[in-house]
Amino acid sequence: MGAGWVAGVTRAEAMASSRAGPTTARRLATAANLSDALRLLSATPYRRGLDVSAGIEKAQRAVTEALVWQLRVLAGWQPRSGSAAVRLLASGFEIANTRGRMRSLSGASAPPPYRLGALSTAWPRLSGAPSRAGVRAALAASLWGDPGDESPAAVVTGMRWSAAARTAANLPPATRWAAGEAALLWVREVFLAGRPPPPPVVRHASRLLGAAAVDAASFTEFRAGLSPTARWVLEGVERPGELWRAEARWWTTVERDGLRLLRDARFAVSPVVGAVAVLCVDAWRVRAGLQCAAQGGRALEAFDELLG
Repeated sequence: MGAGWVAGVTRAEAMASSRAGPTTARRLATAANLSDALRLLSATPYRRGLDVSAGIEKAQRAVTEALVWQLRVLAGWQPRSGSAAVRLLASGFEIANTRGRMRSLSGASAPPPYRLGALSTAWPRLSGAPSRAGVRAALAASLWGDPGDESPAAVVTGMRWSAAARTAANLPPATRWAAGEAALLWVREVFLAGRPPPPPVVRHASRLLGAAAVDAASFTEFRAGLSPTARWVLEGVERPGELWRAEARWWTTVERDGLRLLRDARFAVSPVVGAVAVLCVDAWRVRAGLQCAAQGGRALEAFDELLG
């Protein structure tokens, strides 16, 4: 038991225990309007950078930026392997930054990139890439690997699959989450968007989902052919149009598993993985609560169903 793990796990537990929580999220969702919800939110860890007069997009962005800051702080308290685990679980923020970079290279407007600090894998090189080909080359030379094409859709999809594959391979406590997310990605890309997967994606998918699922010609066959590690996320989902239910199950399962990992008495990576999980789910729930408040409570029923 090293001193680094003692400090890292202690910090992880403290940060997880100070999250807003489901009760606060529902108070946000039932607020009379967005302004009232933001005033409630200003008493939580999401107050950093929060503008109580903001619109919904800016408010949700502030929540995400607060989460990024929390994960950066958490990573900074970890020994090297713990920091690497936090960085891997936070891969979605580098993917979001890269999506924005691709938009900028296409001449479209894009939100400012998240300030990743220690959460970055290749962002300094990606941010300076002069072209789409340059972005692909920077990814190919990094842990992300070659996405197989330089189109924005291929780059983002390739990064998502790379993150899922590396998470499953390197973080046993999060393997089930990675496999479930991979199943959702496949349904979204293949059965909803109708985009044939490039070879790098097929290779990742075969390992995460199983060859039978990858070769399936229909959603029903795909669901039946999934590996046991991934099958759970689509239980009870009869058609691709119900994917949102599976996505909600993914989030709530990640939280339940994360809380269990936090109860791990060891000073090791498991409680840190659990802390990242519950912090990310908390931010997701808070953003949903703000969206409900912004709609004057009209989405409250959907909010309750979404959160189970």
